[in-house]
Amino acid sequence: MQGKVSDERNFNRMITVVSIVIPVVVALLFGIKIPNVAPLSFLPPIYAAINGLTAVLLLVAVWAIKNGNQKLHQNLMTVNIVLSLLFLVMYIAYHMTSDSTPFGGDGLISYVYYFILITHIILSIALIPLVLRTYAKAYLKKFEEHRSLARYTFPVWLYVAVTGVVVYLMISPYYAY
Repeated sequence: MQGKVSDERNFNRMITVVSIVIPVVVALLFGIKIPNVAPLSFLPPIYAAINGLTAVLLLVAVWAIKNGNQKLHQNLMTVNIVLSLLFLVMYIAYHMTSDSTPFGGDGLISYVYYFILITHIILSIALIPLVLRTYAKAYLKKFEEHRSLARYTFPVWLYVAVTGVVVYLMISPYYAY
């Protein structure tokens, strides 16, 4: 019992640090441009596709656990975490080699776009500790706590994944290729 409490404390410390460091590093790197490097303009449709795949795999993972397939659920959730890390690396690489693309729409659609974008960004930051704590609960075999936390993590993660695709589709006509 003492080992599990110690493990959970260690996980919580690590999760707190990672949840702070990732957004800070992303914000810092967002302002840095790598000189003399061609823009990685091919990346946005790839990381949008990763968001779409993540959304689909989240739904399949929920279906798997509701049907008693714990191993498939575990594997899919691990894949989703890897996909999220891959997305993050590509997103940073793109923004370190390319200028941000301004949204070109006006009127009501611009309000819709910025609402989706802002909620996507805020929830993606909040998602880091949610995903890591939910995953840690399962890893520590605290399945009741895992399920309880997953009730919040799943819809937030699904929203972030789906709105990532929506933001890409809304901004893609304005990319300079």
